[in-house]
Amino acid sequence: MTHFLPDFIRDHGYIAVFLLMWIETLLPIFPSELVMPLSGLIASQGKLWLPGVILSGAAGSLTGAISWYWAARALGFERFERLVTRYGRITTVSAHEVAVLQRWFERYGSILVLVGRVVPAVRTAISIPAGLVRMPFGRFLLLSTIGILISCGLLAWLGWLLKDHYTAIEHYAGPVSTGIVAAAALLWLTRLVLQLVRNRKSVD
Repeated sequence: MTHFLPDFIRDHGYIAVFLLMWIETLLPIFPSELVMPLSGLIASQGKLWLPGVILSGAAGSLTGAISWYWAARALGFERFERLVTRYGRITTVSAHEVAVLQRWFERYGSILVLVGRVVPAVRTAISIPAGLVRMPFGRFLLLSTIGILISCGLLAWLGWLLKDHYTAIEHYAGPVSTGIVAAAALLWLTRLVLQLVRNRKSVD
């Protein structure tokens, strides 16, 4: 695992960057905070072209964002709320949280989409409320593209600047990725346990 990411990116180039960033929108196994700086590092070694890395990563992230948008739009808010009510114990999301999110999004939707694209852990989820409240697709696409290009560009550029530390960062890329996934799983488990405890107390 330690050398999987750098080897995969080095061997498959821009396609690898695209796929990893697309996968991140489905499962946060390889977060963009790891993929894009590492791709920028590899570009600094002359293996890839930095603008190509940025565009490939942005294309992968945007593809996932569009998919989530249309899935949420097709589902609709009412059916989504029913799913949350039914399976909220698993997702650790409550109907109240969904209602609050909807109100905030109806009021500040454009700002949330633009800013959310550069905020870790939010950039993927922000597509769902955009689809649920049926934000015009053209506006969603424009704002998402701007935000994603800023995020991918900044992360890849930071990786490029760290080129003198390439060997050390490449060595720790795998363990860091594993740690991030483990932390995300622990956070989900903690929320699940706390919600089960609250539900049991309310029943008693």
